[in-house]
Amino acid sequence: MKNHHIVDSCPLTTPSRLLAAYANLLARSTRMLAWVREHDWFNLVEEQTCYAIEVESIAAAEANLDLDENERLRKAELLEQILAQDLEIRRRLRERQDQLQQLIGVNQRKRDLSRSYGALIPMDSRTR
Repeated sequence: MKNHHIVDSCPLTTPSRLLAAYANLLARSTRMLAWVREHDWFNLVEEQTCYAIEVESIAAAEANLDLDENERLRKAELLEQILAQDLEIRRRLRERQDQLQQLIGVNQRKRDLSRSYGALIPMDSRTR
């Protein structure tokens, strides 16, 4: 994948590394939001794949770490931003899904009409 490196290159063995991983996750989420806004589905899927891998790495590492109050607050801030972006990404993906379903419906109706009535010949004003 051409996207930025995944967290695995740096073990998440300290709270500061864990918070850096969350910051990296926020950066990845920001790129995902940009891709969805630009309708760049290929890069969005590629970024989402890396995102999912990083989430798994963070979850596994976090089980072994204790964060102090400031670290928990920073983590909460990062998660709040990630979740807000995730909400917009999901909303835009639902809109795209609805568009695709409409296109599929139109194409199915055209196909059904074509099967029912044979090839439709467009009316040309010169043939009247």
